[in-house]
Amino acid sequence: MSSAGGDKYQYLAAISVNIISISYGAFCGWPSSSFLELSSENSPLDTGPLTPTDQGWVASNICLGGLVGTFLFTWLADRIGRKWCLMWMALPNLVGWVIIPFARIPMHLIIARFIGGAAGGGCFTVIPIYIAELASDNIRGILGVFLVLTCNFGLVLAFVLGYYFNYAQVSWIVSSLSFLFVGCFWFMPETPQHLAKIKKPEEAERSLRYYRNIKSNPAKELSEDLQLELQKLKTTEKTTADGDDDEDAATGVTWSDFAAGKIRKAFLIGLGLISFNQLCGCFAMLNYTAVIFEQAGSSLPPTVAAIIVGVIQLMGTYASTVLVERLGRKILLLVSAVGIGLGQSAMGTYSYFQMLGHPVVSSFRWVPIAGFSFMLFLAAVGLLSLPFLVVSEIMPQKIRSTAIMILMSTLWLISTCVVKLMPAFTETLGMHGTVFMFASLSFLAAIFIAIFVPETKGKSVDAILASL
Repeated sequence: MSSAGGDKYQYLAAISVNIISISYGAFCGWPSSSFLELSSENSPLDTGPLTPTDQGWVASNICLGGLVGTFLFTWLADRIGRKWCLMWMALPNLVGWVIIPFARIPMHLIIARFIGGAAGGGCFTVIPIYIAELASDNIRGILGVFLVLTCNFGLVLAFVLGYYFNYAQVSWIVSSLSFLFVGCFWFMPETPQHLAKIKKPEEAERSLRYYRNIKSNPAKELSEDLQLELQKLKTTEKTTADGDDDEDAATGVTWSDFAAGKIRKAFLIGLGLISFNQLCGCFAMLNYTAVIFEQAGSSLPPTVAAIIVGVIQLMGTYASTVLVERLGRKILLLVSAVGIGLGQSAMGTYSYFQMLGHPVVSSFRWVPIAGFSFMLFLAAVGLLSLPFLVVSEIMPQKIRSTAIMILMSTLWLISTCVVKLMPAFTETLGMHGTVFMFASLSFLAAIFIAIFVPETKGKSVDAILASL
């Protein structure tokens, strides 16, 4: 299919839509350097240094915003289409950044993180749907990983900017990405599947021809695969036309749709992957990158260590982009889960001996950086990047939006709890106990992936469901 039409417009669409993911990634990385400034004696806040409790609320509220954004933007995606839903995400994304420079009390920061988090909830819900509906099977994996790749790029961007600028200046700089996103994504058409779903077959065909780079070719010159895609769009349009009206077609999902054995199994697999995406602890630890290295007594300045770790994580996501269509999703997820557990075990062991005051610790001060980097590299290769792709691949079109909304809501709830409780975990269990707990969950994730998760590389949704 690739040779018949060309993939350049699919890549262009994936890059354009993920500009907003860069901004959200920066939102995730912002606390790492900013907390050091905001919790210092010279804090710019009128209320003085940011307390550990306030840090927990500021860090975790992005997840509560993500939960609200998941419901809001999934609803909008079916009402006004994938494209315009994504366009509207630029507004909360911009507002979240603009509030930060004017913040004078912790509540202002909490509100800003909530609003920016809502845009992030939309990103991780609607962008996978958008990509799944426009991408060819042979590059769907690569385009799907762009979401986390660009998010990690934003993370590194926040670390680097935080090293050279204060927290307010970083906000102004990154806020410009909202305008860049609107300017680039404005010219992309709606997805073919959504247009067919709302009974616009001619526009759906034009959209498909655009994304396959075959706009001027007559149908008789198309490959069999492309003709099959056009036929599927007509089938989708006919099925939708048999419904009562447009609204029923968009919202006609009921719990009975999840009752079918294979669909129920696909949903439960998605639930497991999404849950372990957060229960492995990588995202929670990422919010406290600089703080973790400072507490670990690393010889590197915390902000420099965070930049190094961010770059390594970006490299891991790039490796996932390169390997996802070669090795497949399952092997990358499995290697990732095991690697995360091993990296966390090394960090936990170092932290335990440090707590005991063992003299051997002084000879292994590199272990926190090495363990954390190893953990995040392999997390980026699989468990932090691929669940969103796999979930969008295994869900049938009819329930895709609803299923992803439910799964992403679960992700944000788990994420909120884990991030908010991270300081409490480290206080009660110690850093070593907390990291060992996450390591156990990572190894459990590896067992789950090995037993239940199917390989989805190059397969259609029907073929994936048939393999369950």
